[in-house]
Amino acid sequence: MNAEDRRDAESLLARAAGGDPGAWGALLAQNAQRLQRVASFRLNQKLAGRIDAADVLQETFVAATERRAEFFQEPGRSLFLWLRWMVGNTLLDLHRHHLDAQMRDPRREQAVDEDCGDATDATRDALAAQLTCGVTGPATAAGRAELHARLTEALNRMDATDREVLALRHYEQLTSTETAQVLGIQERAAAKRYGRALERLRELLAEMPGGLTEFRT
Repeated sequence: MNAEDRRDAESLLARAAGGDPGAWGALLAQNAQRLQRVASFRLNQKLAGRIDAADVLQETFVAATERRAEFFQEPGRSLFLWLRWMVGNTLLDLHRHHLDAQMRDPRREQAVDEDCGDATDATRDALAAQLTCGVTGPATAAGRAELHARLTEALNRMDATDREVLALRHYEQLTSTETAQVLGIQERAAAKRYGRALERLRELLAEMPGGLTEFRT
């Protein structure tokens, strides 16, 4: 963001804090593209076809507008990171509502139990889904399922923070500064962990039987 853009953003924030709904709407619009990327990455794949990232964003903006006074009570806070947090809350509510409803359906009980297995890691699952889509390889459902399982196994062997850094930097496209703020670590540490996480994932995949030589990030 250049100096002029920064001044414009500060002006909109000041006006929105003063109750200008047009300024608040403009701020939401400025952050919409990045937030939709976050929602798309974090949305549980089991809900594909029922909910999309645009739905998540719409609900988030309604909730954020109702709670915007909370944001303005903390001067200097990043609006994008606050809205990203709101996206997370919206996704949590949607996942609980829809996935819990599936689990309560007797017709789906066996399939849900088979899918869930042990306690899941949402970031791991989102990374596995994205990485599977990004690899040229198996055309059959069985082949893709095997590839997904191998990716999940590799991700399970990574440190949880490294998985999160990989998700934040590569898929959500947060800056090093934003990633550091989300994780509560130094910016330099966030940048180093991202590079190490990429290399660690490549190493893990290469070490597996028939290593994924076509893996792309």
